[in-house]
Amino acid sequence: MALTVHCDIVSAEENLYSGLVERVIAAGALGDLGIEPGHAALLTPLKPGPVRIVKQGGEEEIVYVSGGYLEVQPNSVSILADTAVRANDIDEAAALEAKKHAEQAMENQGADFDYSRAMSQLAEAAAQLRTIQQIREKLGKH
Repeated sequence: MALTVHCDIVSAEENLYSGLVERVIAAGALGDLGIEPGHAALLTPLKPGPVRIVKQGGEEEIVYVSGGYLEVQPNSVSILADTAVRANDIDEAAALEAKKHAEQAMENQGADFDYSRAMSQLAEAAAQLRTIQQIREKLGKH
């Protein structure tokens, strides 16, 4: 039996996951992180994108987070996300539309244009689409 650590993934809306995991892979502010049992204590901001959890027994689940923080303690890993959605629940059509809308807003900048908001929306939509792509690759569907 593989070593495990307890993992919680929570957002403002709900507790998305709570259980034993063998590994957590997430995009930290300074690069990708692979967290396994025995990892050093850590607190880091997360970039929008997929978080892969390898559950006890080897089953994988992918969760999209729009940002937040990852904390590692000796016996637990906690992800406190602004927004978290199971990757299977992401609406691909809505993400594509949001990306298109943000790109159009950046091209047609008017007097009331908020560049940072448009960039944030574009980054979030792109991260959701990357999450969907990771699921397809995992399942062998392209």
